[in-house]
Amino acid sequence: MHVAIAGNIGAGKTTLTALLAKHFKWEAQYEDVLENPYLEDFYNEMSRWSFNLQVYFLNSRFRQILDIRQSGKDIIQDRTIYEDAFIFAPNLHAMGLMTNRDYKNYRSLFDLMESVTKPPDLLIYLRSTVPNLVNQIQKRGREYENSISIDYLNRLNERYEAWIHDYNKGNLLIIDVDKFNFVDSPEDLGDIINKIDAELNGLFKS
Repeated sequence: MHVAIAGNIGAGKTTLTALLAKHFKWEAQYEDVLENPYLEDFYNEMSRWSFNLQVYFLNSRFRQILDIRQSGKDIIQDRTIYEDAFIFAPNLHAMGLMTNRDYKNYRSLFDLMESVTKPPDLLIYLRSTVPNLVNQIQKRGREYENSISIDYLNRLNERYEAWIHDYNKGNLLIIDVDKFNFVDSPEDLGDIINKIDAELNGLFKS
């Protein structure tokens, strides 16, 4: 089984991935942030490094999906291949931070990869307001994220909401993380686990 968590920067994907992996005894696959050789350069000079960064993430997540399907294990994935293609890359293109040529090349790569992969059995979307995202980003204190603007987060949030509104690739669970403090509240985490249990029971019945 393949469960994936989607959400904007600072929504809590990595934290919830770890908590759910522990509870359900799933194997966790994390976004390649620490080893990513382009991330810091990207935040310092977005227009120069946008294409490199997005191709790196695309390759990394495509490899993860292949590994997930071949492993036969129950796996939870921190962020999906769709977020790169439907949110981050088109946002950079719209902001003039990725050229038409690079964007077309990127989309061609994604379309090819998507044609040979399956979507997750369950997608969990962490919905958040921008003030909450800013608060979480400041809390974790990653130096390269200091340059992220509120306008950039707003643009991403709008694209996330549009993507989720039209998402039809499989089962979807939306969690409003402004209302669920799953880090500090065992009760809130329990509520989320109950929601996921209900979705999984539906999956197994079908």
